[in-house]
Amino acid sequence: MRRLVLLALALIVIAGGAAFYAWNGPGPAPKPVSVIVPEGGTLRTAARELEKTGAVASARRFLLLAKLFGGEGIIRAGEYEVPGHASERTILDLLQSGKTMQRFVTIPEGTPSIVVYEKLKDNPLLTGPVTVPPEGSVLPDSYSYSRGEPRAAVLKRMTTAMDKTLATLWAQRKPSTVARTPEEAITLASIVEKETGVPAERRMVAGVYSNRLRIGMPLQADPTVIYPVTKGKPLGRRILQSELHADNGYNTYARPGLPEGPIANPGRASIEAVLDPAPAKALYFVANGKGGHVFADTLAEHNANVAKWYALRRARGEM
Repeated sequence: MRRLVLLALALIVIAGGAAFYAWNGPGPAPKPVSVIVPEGGTLRTAARELEKTGAVASARRFLLLAKLFGGEGIIRAGEYEVPGHASERTILDLLQSGKTMQRFVTIPEGTPSIVVYEKLKDNPLLTGPVTVPPEGSVLPDSYSYSRGEPRAAVLKRMTTAMDKTLATLWAQRKPSTVARTPEEAITLASIVEKETGVPAERRMVAGVYSNRLRIGMPLQADPTVIYPVTKGKPLGRRILQSELHADNGYNTYARPGLPEGPIANPGRASIEAVLDPAPAKALYFVANGKGGHVFADTLAEHNANVAKWYALRRARGEM
């Protein structure tokens, strides 16, 4: 009898050890797999999905071991990335943590709102309708989202980020800014954003346009001419003379002052530049052929710089 008891105890220990190893040992998935737990999904639902994706060898065994070792934690809905060879214990911890897989949609500085709308609308992992946001209302950045999340919710995070950033920067504005309202700051910043891709030039470009606004000189910013034609997308050709003379509320060749609204969604750095422009006297700038610009205080200096730019373009066979 004693021998039988010892044998039974040994079998229990062996079975317990095997169960413990099965719970903590490496899983069968050779690489990370995506597992989706739907809203209202149970542990049984998750177990079937785990077996289907190959994250666990047996849904039935996973359920049994989860009840034996996993405690009473509740799993959370969402999409999870299960690491390769993750143990069943690791998998349950992940499902209970709510640390869902994060995906990102990136809005570069200077992106027009129509492109923001298209990025959200065309994303197959998002759900629900979305509208084109007001120009200048989105803060360029990378935004995380989960599979199945409403498009409108992602857009709301983008506009909330802009609201908070603008409020903070407006409170820190310098007396030298020509922006009288936060809305004017966004409008001017959107022009600066479109005019230069060189970070070190932003304050100088902002300074040029600020100087022009102070003396009532037209901004004559090409991006404002293009905006009504393409809604901020690339024009893909030279600006027509008819477009330079079109009076549509945006064309800063046709009328002095700021356009009637932003022409893109400016980034934080361009907003900062407008609220603290460079203390320079420059009124003009033209491309330098190296990706940046050369600035001038007088029209004579500017014309000389333009002549150099044209000569460089002719040498390159661009004219």
